Amino acid sequence: MNGYDIIDEAVVDAPADVVWDALVAEFRGAARWWVPANTFAALSGAPDVVGGEVGVTVHTKGVDKGGLKLRFTARTVSVVPGRRLTVEYVDGAFRGPSDFILEPLDDGHRTRVSMHFRGRPHGRLRLLAKVADIGAEHSKATLAAFGSLNTLLTEPLAGRSR
Repeated sequence: MNGYDIIDEAVVDAPADVVWDALVAEFRGAARWWVPANTFAALSGAPDVVGGEVGVTVHTKGVDKGGLKLRFTARTVSVVPGRRLTVEYVDGAFRGPSDFILEPLDDGHRTRVSMHFRGRPHGRLRLLAKVADIGAEHSKATLAAFGSLNTLLTEPLAGRSR
């Protein structure tokens, strides 16, 4: 297994600037929409500034549910505020780049959010990747997170006509 080249995307019923703020907050440790699968903690600098580092923990059975925890560090290498955040996995269970891309839709009222993950398993994860479909699990968790993001950003609108 050399690595993964996966694109997961969803449409969120919120403007790109609102989605961007939620993405950056999550990477700072907000734990509002990517849990229970992933948690994030800023290690140095800001996640939306080149050189900022974020610690990522993948909770294979959910936060505080036991199971394997995969940890790695993402370093920000490129930022287009409100549109694109590119990171490089530099330490831990994965190595390689990932892009988070926001594309405004419907005159800016909705946003396509995508993650292009091109990580390579490293260390003991390389062995696990031979028997487990890590790519499918990645997509399942990412798409669930994007669904949670949509719910989080649209809850105040519940019960009102749009």
